[in-house]
Amino acid sequence: MNFRHLIFLLISCFSFAQNRDFPSAKVDSIVNRIQLPVFPSYQINVLKLGAKGDSLTNNKAAFDKAMALCKKNNGGTIIVPKGIYKVNGPIHFTSNVNLKIEKGAKIKFSDNPQDYLPMVLTSWEGTMLYNYSPLIYANECTNIAITGQGTIDGEGGKTWKTFKTKEEAGKNRSRDMNHSSVPVKDRKFGEGYFLRPQLIQFLNCKNILVENIRIENSPFWCLHLLKSQSITVRGVSYKSLNYNNDGIDPEYAKDVLIENVTFDNGDDNVAIKAGRDHEGRANTATPSENIVIRNCNFKGLHGVVIGSEMSAGVQNVYVENCKTVGYLKRGIYIKTNADRGGFIKNIFVRNIQLDEVEDCLYMTANYHGEGKGFQSDISNIHFSNITCNKASESGIVIQGFPDKKIKNISLTNIEIKSAKNAISNENAENVVMTDVFIGKRATIPTAAK
Repeated sequence: MNFRHLIFLLISCFSFAQNRDFPSAKVDSIVNRIQLPVFPSYQINVLKLGAKGDSLTNNKAAFDKAMALCKKNNGGTIIVPKGIYKVNGPIHFTSNVNLKIEKGAKIKFSDNPQDYLPMVLTSWEGTMLYNYSPLIYANECTNIAITGQGTIDGEGGKTWKTFKTKEEAGKNRSRDMNHSSVPVKDRKFGEGYFLRPQLIQFLNCKNILVENIRIENSPFWCLHLLKSQSITVRGVSYKSLNYNNDGIDPEYAKDVLIENVTFDNGDDNVAIKAGRDHEGRANTATPSENIVIRNCNFKGLHGVVIGSEMSAGVQNVYVENCKTVGYLKRGIYIKTNADRGGFIKNIFVRNIQLDEVEDCLYMTANYHGEGKGFQSDISNIHFSNITCNKASESGIVIQGFPDKKIKNISLTNIEIKSAKNAISNENAENVVMTDVFIGKRATIPTAAK
């Protein structure tokens, strides 16, 4: 090796060492530029519009009228006082509105699919299409919020739950339309296709706050942040255990703060996505980026997931100071496959306490062994100060491809007290481990007898 090559190698190593430190200044910059929504002083109590919190009356008309009055007044706050409010159909936001669900109040949606027609522009597992309206839906809105200490119940465990076994044909049709670039206006689903709606979806929105509410019993994903930016989700709690009940799904989302959330979900707690396959790759100008997740309690299937629909790319994700309060299958899970393309880069995770999991840290470019032709770029992934009591399967898994390796992974101060398999590391380069302990820590060597 000549002197010039040595200098280059030393600079590269120093740069990588510097770049793997948790970038607190970047986190602060993201959080500081996220704007909280502001609202006019106008307020309307749904009781004054004829709503009844008796768990029987259909209050759809009262909620629609409240939203219309806010629109007429250029925004305001809709107050939902104590009671159980049956709503047979979706709530559609307008700009500058705070839906305030007070303590002791519950919005309980119907589970009749007909109530969520006509169809609206939405997305289903990474493909844009027209489908049943999400139960709470906003499109092209600015300054919107759902606040208060009340509950939103999606009534997802009965009729909607039966859709799971019937969705395959609709799901495959949506993916075929994605792969063959069928115009979105022609992607009509709804009745007969059995694609369940999200509980809450913000599409093309800006300056969003979801604070302190409780989310229960969603038909599908709970909170979908789609093509939106400047978002704060904090103090939310969950008990939503139906099929595919992800807690929070940022997708093509930018500048997102998720903090102090208590998860209890039938699927991923946070799943960061960015479109599927051909459609996602056509939208690389709008990756999911600048996402901060901190001070959360995980419980469910997986803690924080990136993928598998991430074809437009995911970058600049910062996870810190989180812990489990119950079972997780996997703690941090990065998953993509050779159908996706795109990239996952600049992911920083620190100060995570896991109890018992199946796998602690799992990174795979070959999710389900599917696909060909579009391998993803995975690089600059950094874990530090991670503890785990037990991994019933693997402590750390890294799986790249021989011709597309996962690059620049750092693992610093990782302690997994028990694991069936310690480390599986294949097709990765520049993996740096510092103070990594899996199983019982070794002490000084024993003397010869």
